[in-house]
Amino acid sequence: MNKTALRPVILAMTGASGAAYGLRLLECLLKAERPVYFLLSKAAQIVLAMETDLDIPSKPAQMQDWLSRQYAARPGQLQVLGRDQWTAPVASGSHNARHMVVCPCTTGTLAAIANGNSDNLIERAADVMIKERRELIMVVRETPLSSIHLENMLKLSRIGVTIMPANPGFYHKPVSIDDIVDFIVARILDHLQVSHDLVDRWGLDDDTFF
Repeated sequence: MNKTALRPVILAMTGASGAAYGLRLLECLLKAERPVYFLLSKAAQIVLAMETDLDIPSKPAQMQDWLSRQYAARPGQLQVLGRDQWTAPVASGSHNARHMVVCPCTTGTLAAIANGNSDNLIERAADVMIKERRELIMVVRETPLSSIHLENMLKLSRIGVTIMPANPGFYHKPVSIDDIVDFIVARILDHLQVSHDLVDRWGLDDDTFF
């Protein structure tokens, strides 16, 4: 595996509905041997409790141990960072991560990032990715979208941020919620250049070369 493939991915979950997207993405990244910096907003913890039956600890160190066991991460592969941990690597452009995903992303987080706010580590990490011209993917989950939301998305898209709303397709004929979740996670992994076999690719009977 080359050094680029070993670079960490920053994954942030905020308080939009769709916790399953973020957890499945985390699972896939760890399975693919990618190091992960994981950030979770306070609202995201509330949504996790509402949308899953998982009893995930709230403190970063305990959460890191729990998630590492849950997803069989190797020692040191997963680092859970506190919301106000301003000394964390992701708060500076000197870190070596080249990709960040906010999944799911609230429109509040969208607005903060679009306007350069950095009131917590998630917003600061995103701000760093933008100023360093690295890849930032925002999986916005809201409906309907107001003109303010759309303007914020357009503003970010124009400077290179990938806006990927959690709008799954159905041409793969999903039979479960997991299938629907995997559709979105597969698209994110494609942008991260992480190999996967979550869904069949359009027009291909055999994508083993991917």
